[in-house]
Amino acid sequence: MKASGLTKVVPLAESAGTATLAILQDIDLEVMPGEAVAVVGASGSGKSTLLGLLAGLDTPSSGAVKLDGVDLFALDEDGRAAVRKRLVGFVFQAFQLLPPLNALENVMLPLELAGDPDAQRKAREMLGRVGLAERLRHYPKYLSGGEQQRVALARAFVMRPKLLLADEPTGNLDAATGAGVIDLMFELNAEQGTTLVLVTHDEALARRCNRTVRLAGGRIQ
Repeated sequence: MKASGLTKVVPLAESAGTATLAILQDIDLEVMPGEAVAVVGASGSGKSTLLGLLAGLDTPSSGAVKLDGVDLFALDEDGRAAVRKRLVGFVFQAFQLLPPLNALENVMLPLELAGDPDAQRKAREMLGRVGLAERLRHYPKYLSGGEQQRVALARAFVMRPKLLLADEPTGNLDAATGAGVIDLMFELNAEQGTTLVLVTHDEALARRCNRTVRLAGGRIQ
């Protein structure tokens, strides 16, 4: 994954003139296959905006992102979505599970959307891998925060993504539960050889990655 000259500028909503706010400025970042990189910085430094741009969920004011050699912003929205479906997994602070679906169905969903005829078997195996073999039929509201994040990990890794983007994955968990989830994430990451970009405030967590990138004022320090 390679980002070149990424800049994100937005108008100031409270301004009637042409004032703008530069959230990110001229970001160059290359992450090698299989590498784990932590992105750290104070609130408002642009970490989550950077993650959204790396995934093609947002568009930059200028600059480029290449995933597996594909220039994301040379594609339209549907094209970027197709690349994400093929290459990218996500783990969010807020879990982002679908409440009407049970754990098994949540993990099956990306496989089904990709047309995988073996979706149920693969989802069952991955939920077993994250320690939830006995919770397949439970809906998110009946799962603890740690269990929900394990379902989210299973959903992300079941597609065997080349790139995993994690945004404060332990932000809604207590320290002990969060540590278990992080251990599991790094285990799965190593097993699959996934490239990991992790946004975090946790310096101890950042030190578990191969490299740390620090953002301040929208720039890499």
